[in-house]
Parts: sequence; C-alpha cells; structure tokens
Amino acid sequence: MRLSAKLKGYKRFLYNLIIPAIIFGFITGFLTAVLIVLYKLLAEHVIKLSMLGYELLRDHLYFVPIVLIAFYFISWLISYVHRVHPNIKGGGIATSVGILRGIITFKWLRNVIEVFLLSLLSFLIGVPVGNEGPSVQMGTALGRGGVYTFAKKHRAWDRYTMTGGACAGFSVATGAPISGIIFAIEEAHQRISPTIMMVASSSVVFASITSKVLSPIFGVSTVLFEGLSLPTLSVSGYWIPLVIGIVIGIFGVFFLGYYKLIHKLIGEKLRISNRLKIFIILSLTLVLGLISTDFISTGHALIDDLMSGKMAFYVLLIIILVRSSLTISANERGVLGGTFLPMLAIGASVGALLANGYTSLLGENEMMYTLIIVLSMCASIAGVMKCPLTAIIFGIEVFSCVENIIPVIIVSLFSYLITEMFGVKSINDSALELRLEELNKDKVASVVDTYVTVNKGSFAVGKQIRDIFWPANLFVLSVKKASSDSEEVDEHGGKALRAGDELHIQYSTFDNESTEDELYAIVGIQK
Repeated sequence: MRLSAKLKGYKRFLYNLIIPAIIFGFITGFLTAVLIVLYKLLAEHVIKLSMLGYELLRDHLYFVPIVLIAFYFISWLISYVHRVHPNIKGGGIATSVGILRGIITFKWLRNVIEVFLLSLLSFLIGVPVGNEGPSVQMGTALGRGGVYTFAKKHRAWDRYTMTGGACAGFSVATGAPISGIIFAIEEAHQRISPTIMMVASSSVVFASITSKVLSPIFGVSTVLFEGLSLPTLSVSGYWIPLVIGIVIGIFGVFFLGYYKLIHKLIGEKLRISNRLKIFIILSLTLVLGLISTDFISTGHALIDDLMSGKMAFYVLLIIILVRSSLTISANERGVLGGTFLPMLAIGASVGALLANGYTSLLGENEMMYTLIIVLSMCASIAGVMKCPLTAIIFGIEVFSCVENIIPVIIVSLFSYLITEMFGVKSINDSALELRLEELNKDKVASVVDTYVTVNKGSFAVGKQIRDIFWPANLFVLSVKKASSDSEEVDEHGGKALRAGDELHIQYSTFDNESTEDELYAIVGIQK
C-alpha cells in the first residue's frame, strides 16, 4: 500500500508539475526569445538612427522647431495611449512586478504591441530608458498569451508562465540566464517554490537556446558587455568594495528620495496636462542631447566610454544629476522604457567618481579604474533596486567577476544594508506604489470572507498552500481536511491540498468578479 501511494504521488508530481512546467516553459521561452531578438535588433538600429539624428541636428539647428512639433504629436500619442490603457505606463519591470503579484490587470496582446512600438519610439527620441524593462514586460505578456491561447482550461498556470516569461525576457535582453531567474523571483515574488523554479528555469533554458540560435543569424549580440578584463582584488584591498558599497548605498537613499520629490513636483505640484508634461520631458531630452549624447539614450554607450577612459570630475557630477532627473521624470510620467540599464549607467558614473578619487590618491591604475566602475554597478543593483542576490549573480555572469566574487558580495551587502537601514523602497516598488495610488484613486475595496472547496482535478490538488499564487490580498485562514486519516504530514510540517478540502479565505478586492475568476481557476468552479 505504501509503495502504491508513493507511485501515485510520483505520478501526480509528474503530471501536475513537471510536464506542464516544461510545456509552458517551452512555449513561453521560445516565443519570448523570438520576439526579444527581433526587438533588440530593431532597438539597436533605432538607437544608432537617434544618435545620427542628433549629429545632424547639431549641424542644422534650423530643423529643431520641426522636431519639437513632431515631439508634441508624439506626446499627444503617448498621453492618449495612457488614457485608454493606463496599465501600460512607465518602466516595464515595475509594471511586470505588479502583474505578477496580481495587483495590475492588462490585455496581453495589446500590451505586447504597445510596449514594442512605444519603447522603440522612446529610443528614437533618446529618452534615457533601457530595453530590458520592455523585454521583461513583453515576456510577461507572452506568458499569459501562451496560457490563454493554448490552454484556456489551465488558467491557474497564468502567473507562473508570466513569471517564466519575465525571466526569459530579462535573460535574453541581458544575456544573463541565472540572473533572469533570480531577478524575477527576488523582485517579483520574494519567495521560491518548486513550481516557480520549474517554470522559470524551463522558460529561461528554452529562451536562451532559441536566442543563441537566432542572434548570430540576425547579427544580435547575446551579451550585454564584451571583452571585460578585470584584475583580481587581493584581501588587503577589500576596503575598496567596502567603501564603494557604503557610498552607493548612501547615494541610493538620496536617489530614491529624489524619485519621490520629482513625483511630487511633476505629478502633484505641476498643474498642467499630462500631454504637456511629457512634451516638456521630450523637449528637455532634445536640448540635452544637442549638448551631449552622454546625457541621453540607454546609457550603454556611456558605460563603455567610462570604462575606456576618464571624464572630468565636474562632467561626471553633471551627468549623474541630469540622467537621474531625466530618467526619473520619464519613468514617473509613464514614458515607455526600462530603468535597469539607466541605473547601471548612473551607478557607473558614481563609480567613475570614486575611481577618479582612487587614482588621484594612489596613482594611475587603469585596471582598478574599470573594476571600481563594475563593482559600483553591482552595488547599484543591490541598493537602488534592492536585489542583492541578483547583483551578485549578475556580477559573475555579465561582468566576469568570478575571481572577484567576495568584493561583489561586499559591495552588494553593504549597499543593500544602507538602504535597508534608512527604510527606503526599491525604485520598482516606489514606482509600483505610486502607480497603484493612481490606478485605484476614488475606488473602494470590498472585503470578502467566505469558504471554498477544492474540486477534484483542480490546479490546487497536490500543492501546498504556500506554493500557490492566490489572488492578490487573499489569505487562507484555515483548512478543513476532507479526510485526515489518509494524509501524511510532509517534511515541512504541512499537508498538500486534496480534493474535498474546505478553505476558509478572506480577501479584499476592487473587482470581485475578476478575483473570483482567478480563484476558481485554482480551486475549481464552486456550486
């Protein structure tokens, strides 16, 4: 009997987890990779076209009024899309986090099309936003599209496949598959489970394979930074990452406070239409781009420049202030694009300041100059984005810091601890919080206290309560087992749900109908 029960358990594990996770992972990973490779190809050409356009405008300033008129119509287009589809606004990662947590709703196909086109428009204008955010958001949308198109009866897998799509999008955009898995888990769900790991890992594997096949065909790079050669820091030099971590952590506190300040100034104090606010941001981008392209665009070229040569102290300060202000303003007003790469560029600029100070005090050392910039970028991921594990893995995968893993851990730890000590939220959580305030303004949430029964063959059968993505703000208060005699307590001290179990639940929602649909997809239709 015990052998038969174990075989039954293995079979249930295979059909309830392994096979669906691999199938959904393949669909999501493949589709995401195909789209993101195409997106990276177009984005690369659009960014080159943008830089060429700014060069031509500097030589022919009489075209500037015509460009400003075009920017006004673009501002009208962006504000119109925001009005009819408010959930598409801003940085893709913050939006994806809200979707994955179940607190933002969206239409997946429309989301893919609008994010694809509007983010390319942002790159053409030169707004300092990146392509990793839209890649994550489009991957998230394709995760839902795979379930809704190929498996409507299995909608309970929706948020798992969207998580896989987010991981795949980040992986293909940055060339960092492990970081993609860790980033989505650490940032979006802040927990781990077998189901999350299976879907996320399989999605990333299939996306990475597809990307490696397609990228050489289209001439798209699979890595974010190439040819990095860094010195190995000795134990006697570990004071350097300690200083970097503390400085970037303090900078992160001021930066995240600056984010809220700009929101108050632009979002609340500036009493003009959203269209005009966006037009002002685009116009400032144009003016700053005419002065120097270091102030605009994704920041990738700026990072390359910083690693290859020094900049004057005052120039770096201006770049940090200008890029911080413009990136935050664009994100706050919902201009499409990511903040991950721009934050790396800002972190690299702060790192260049520290590197200048190091070389001035201790003598010229080109290799150490580059290492300090790389460690500063890792620290910015840990502190400003509040993702220390992602920072460590990213440092190994993208920046080739295998020999400097302890310094990477040190900068990530202290940068994160400084921001934690001051109680500031990550840039994505701050953006999401402000977005939710805007979306749910003047709405009243209803609180529901009820009971549901786990139906036979439903998604919840065989899964732990903690491993299920319940609707947002839903709590399982108690479980009345259908039959306690046949149940065995697992090694974690809990029991998997079985058909017939009655759950006492409580939740708050702004849309009870959609919450019930999501709940019934998990436990089955209730009588």
